Amino acid sequence: MDEKEVQHTISVLQETKQAILSNDSQKLLELSNQKIHSAVCVQDIESITLTIVIYAFGKLIERKNSLKIKNWNAFVKKFNSFIDLAIKALQQNNQEAYKNYLLKTKSTLESISPSLKQYTKEIIRNACINKASHIYKHGISLGQTAKILGLTQWELAEYTGETKIADTNYNRTINEKKRIQTAMDFFS
Repeated sequence: MDEKEVQHTISVLQETKQAILSNDSQKLLELSNQKIHSAVCVQDIESITLTIVIYAFGKLIERKNSLKIKNWNAFVKKFNSFIDLAIKALQQNNQEAYKNYLLKTKSTLESISPSLKQYTKEIIRNACINKASHIYKHGISLGQTAKILGLTQWELAEYTGETKIADTNYNRTINEKKRIQTAMDFFS
C-alpha cells in the first residue's frame, strides 16, 4: 500500500470507530462505499475486507435493537480495540500486523453471540456479494471479482442480474450527425 492509501485507510478506520461509538449505521455504509472506490484501484484483499467489515457492522447497528444483542458495549470495545491496533500497525508501516488485526475484526464480528453466529455470517456473506457488485460496477471482470472475494461467479451473476448493474450503459455512442457536428466545431 502506498503512503496516500495508508493515510486514507487510517482516516477511514478512525471515522469508522467514531461512527460505531455513535451508532451511526448510515455513516458506516457511506465509509464502506467510499473505501470500495480505493479498493478497486489497489485490488488488495485487505482493502476489500475492510469495506466488508465496515458494511457488515453498519448492518448490525441497523438491526441491533431487534436482535437484542447481549454485551453490545463489550463487543464494541473489543472491536474498536482491534481497529486501534490496525491503525497503529499502519502508522508503523507494519502491513502484516495490519492484516492480522483486520482479520481479527472480522472474526470478532462473526463471534458476536453464539445465538447470532449464523445470522452474522449471513450478513458478512451478503456484504461480500454487495461489495463484489460494486467492484464489478467499477469495471473489474465478474470472474476476477468473484475470485478476489471467494465467491462463485454464479452468486455474483445472480446478484448483479437482480440489481441491473450489468445493464448499465456507460459506452453509448452518439449518432453520426452529432459526431460530425462535434468534429466540425472542434476544427473550426
